[in-house]
Amino acid sequence: MTTLPPGLHLVTIDTQDTVRIEITGDLDYQTVDLLLDEVTSQLDSRPGLKDLHLHFAEIGIIDSMGLSVLLMIHRRTAAAGTRLHLDDRPPNLNRLLDITGTLEYLTAAPPTGAATSQQHTEQAPPTAGTAQAARPTGPDSTT
Repeated sequence: MTTLPPGLHLVTIDTQDTVRIEITGDLDYQTVDLLLDEVTSQLDSRPGLKDLHLHFAEIGIIDSMGLSVLLMIHRRTAAAGTRLHLDDRPPNLNRLLDITGTLEYLTAAPPTGAATSQQHTEQAPPTAGTAQAARPTGPDSTT
């Protein structure tokens, strides 16, 4: 008798500017596309979405593909200007995020004014009459 792997069940609850996706089951190679498709659908249909909450209280196993999809979701939410929340993380998920060094990356608040502060820290290009250090131009580092 063949037993089918446990599936992934998602329940999406939305308000005007927040979406909460409750995840039940295993987040692995066979099921990650279901979560990614749901998140992508929510982001595409709600351009002003402020917060996306992934609720992990009922998660089972999470493997490297599960971690990969969380990183992909983080990139997509950041690009959309949506804050990602990983709520009710069980010990196995916290351990995976801690071991891989992604816990702080995925759970940190986005920096405020990041684009503005980066522009002010870059140096302006030199103008005429400004002294510059000589730089090597040849393949053997000669000037």
